Amino acid sequence: ELGEHVDHIAVSATKSMTGHLLGGAGGIETVATVLALHNRLAPPTVNVDDLDDEVDADIVRGEPRKLPEGRIAALNNSFGFGGHNVVLAFRTI
Repeated sequence: ELGEHVDHIAVSATKSMTGHLLGGAGGIETVATVLALHNRLAPPTVNVDDLDDEVDADIVRGEPRKLPEGRIAALNNSFGFGGHNVVLAFRTI
């Protein structure tokens, strides 16, 4: 749960554009995350036509979204088969 910050944390899923890349997924998602921070653009989550009303998260849909100026951070979650999971944190400097 994102709690009180739910309204200003942009959430996007690059897998919606690439499909499942198996062993390459973590690397490609990491590059996408770093480029999103560098370019200050959150990629959209595509094919989300009917978002459940219970979802409070700020899902980036339709078009890339400009990210704010100043220092920002991003989390890259990769959950693989067989419990191979990792979360990487990045921030601008």
